[in-house]
Amino acid sequence: MPQHTGSQYISPLPPDDFQVPRKLVILGSTGSIGQSALQVLTEHPKQFQILGLAAGRNARLLVSQALTWRPPLLAVLNQDVAARLAGMLPQDYCPEIVHGREGYERLACLPEAEMVLSAQVGAAGLPATLAAARAGKIIALANKESLVLAGRMFRDICARTGAAILPVDSEHNAVFQALHGEQARDLRRIILTASGGPFRDLSEQELAIVTVKQTLSHPNWSMGAKISVDSATLMNKGLEVIEACHLFGLSLEDVDVVIHPQSLIHSLVEFIDRSLLAHLGPPDMRVPISHCLGYPHRMALSLAPLNLLQTASLTFAAPRSTLFPCLDLAKQAFLAGQSHCVVLNAANEAAVELFLQEKIRYLEVANLIQKALDRHSGHAVDDLEAILELSARTRAYVQSMANP
Repeated sequence: MPQHTGSQYISPLPPDDFQVPRKLVILGSTGSIGQSALQVLTEHPKQFQILGLAAGRNARLLVSQALTWRPPLLAVLNQDVAARLAGMLPQDYCPEIVHGREGYERLACLPEAEMVLSAQVGAAGLPATLAAARAGKIIALANKESLVLAGRMFRDICARTGAAILPVDSEHNAVFQALHGEQARDLRRIILTASGGPFRDLSEQELAIVTVKQTLSHPNWSMGAKISVDSATLMNKGLEVIEACHLFGLSLEDVDVVIHPQSLIHSLVEFIDRSLLAHLGPPDMRVPISHCLGYPHRMALSLAPLNLLQTASLTFAAPRSTLFPCLDLAKQAFLAGQSHCVVLNAANEAAVELFLQEKIRYLEVANLIQKALDRHSGHAVDDLEAILELSARTRAYVQSMANP
């Protein structure tokens, strides 16, 4: 099995080749990443066989996807959604329908499946992703929270089971590609780029009155609601810094962040000779998704090419940490320890939900996260149940702060 030599990568890599069709499970098929993945597969239908699709509550969209791909197993959030889904399927298609955490984990561990695309949103994706790693699967990882919450756990499990992790996040996928064939001793640092979101140039007074609708209008990327808010607050980049440290075996000082509004350079790697390798491409998640699903082979995509002659300029700036403190909060949590990362993520998820429900203002998101971290003294979270328990307590605390 080949090794990724650019750093102390989190896992071994998949074999150089795979049998066609590659047998695949998609966790989070109705979300933004899941839908983009299915678009990729539509262009290469003979190379893949979908064995399972998992969604949350969106039974109508899952029905449409399931009728196209006819997987034998479907998973949804709960029994009510499962019953609704069953009632919407035609008589000539009778997949097994499972639900809840156990259902998602069952899909992740399907013996016949070679690859699992982990694209559920937030901490909810952790149990099934861990199950896939324990089962030795190739994991195309879009659920960054899995590594934020349990990065060391994944490293240990992958070493034991041979599970392989391929990063779907555009920034980490760019670093992964730039490090191909390089030596760990030659790496100086990685540079993650951030668009800066829709509010990068606003003042504090302007940030105080931004709306949910404005926050969800990302200038470059098409994303789900939660990640759109995270992009606006720069929490998404903070989580990606933590993810990068776990993926590539780096310390915090080895990872920098720059604002790059054009979103054409997805990340850079700097070596000890001061040379830089940058990954450029259109701001479309189908590019990193296709790289992971087809790895180690590239697959043609029907995307408009990046036209450098029409690119007026590529600009860069430092993050404005005083107005966007979430990036620094993530770094502080990583230095403080794993349990602080659990608190950080749970507090953010709860605060973002409150903001999307218009129960708090935009600037209160970071304030609530800071309060949750300040009250946490730190303790060991050695297994999945401890992580989920601390997450639940933190979410409850944040919700109580907004609803005294």
